Amino acid sequence: MKFQRLDFENHTSEKLIKRSENFLNTIGSRRTVRNFSSKSIPIQAVENAVRAAASAPSGANKQPWHFVVVKDPSIKKKIRVAAEKEEKEFYAHRAPDYWLEDLNQFKTDWRKPFLEKAPVLIAVFRQSYVDLGSTKKKNYYVSESVGISCGFLLAALHSAGLATLTHTPSPMGFLEKILNRPKNEKAFLLIPVGYPSEKAEVPFLQKKSFSEIATVL
Repeated sequence: MKFQRLDFENHTSEKLIKRSENFLNTIGSRRTVRNFSSKSIPIQAVENAVRAAASAPSGANKQPWHFVVVKDPSIKKKIRVAAEKEEKEFYAHRAPDYWLEDLNQFKTDWRKPFLEKAPVLIAVFRQSYVDLGSTKKKNYYVSESVGISCGFLLAALHSAGLATLTHTPSPMGFLEKILNRPKNEKAFLLIPVGYPSEKAEVPFLQKKSFSEIATVL
């Protein structure tokens, strides 16, 4: 392993705080959207966001992720049909009452039209190992690494000016089949991406205060 000198710019305290405030204001305006416009989006912006996600840290730099960017309407339809089948079962039989009560406030149900309406879907897969044919090499801290990468991805898409939704139909094995992924990959997250529809609404949410979520010693 070769090493190189870190290229890092030290900012004044004032500039550093201002930069942190700018990012806080930008990321603080991000909202989960369920009503998308079908208007096309520049695919280069999506690809750049995926590149940003791939720059995330990972256990032993194994980079245990794969991103499938879906634009094809026929594939999106297959994903919607399969997802709604699982979601219908979830709402009818799998979810306990307390979970459904928590979901009711967001007015969600098993219907997922955004999986077809959004111009792009990004399916994120976690790789538990690297398949070298005759041998397998284990990846480390896979869920943690892929989770951090997805955070980068959501931030990058929002920064570009695109709306997103984190969708986790359970189970998600249908994504592996529809998108023809290898056996070492398991679906982690499905992210519709696009512009919000003109009539899109989001719930009024109250975030926890700093003192509730952090301790400074």
